[in-house]
Amino acid sequence: MAKECMKAREVKRAKLVAKYAEKRKALKEAGDYVALAKLPKNSSPVRLHNRCSLTGRPKGYMRQFGVSRITFREMASQGLIPGVKKASW
Repeated sequence: MAKECMKAREVKRAKLVAKYAEKRKALKEAGDYVALAKLPKNSSPVRLHNRCSLTGRPKGYMRQFGVSRITFREMASQGLIPGVKKASW
C-alpha cells in the first residue's frame, strides 16, 4: 500500500493539470514560453504518474484495468474481472 499522502499528491496534480490545461494550450500555441514557465510545475501533464486505483502502487500498472499487476492477479483469481481467467494448456 502506498502512503495516503502519495495518493493525495497524485490527485492534487491531476486537478492542477485539468485546471491549467486550456491556459497551457493557449500559451503553447502563442509561443509564450516565459508565461508558460511561470505556471505551477505540477500543472504539467508530464508530471502525472499512473497508480493502482486500489492500492496506490506506482509500478506494474496495467492501463486497461487501472490496477497494478498484483491487484489484477488477485482479482482475476477471485473471478472479479469478467472475461479473465487463468491460462491452462
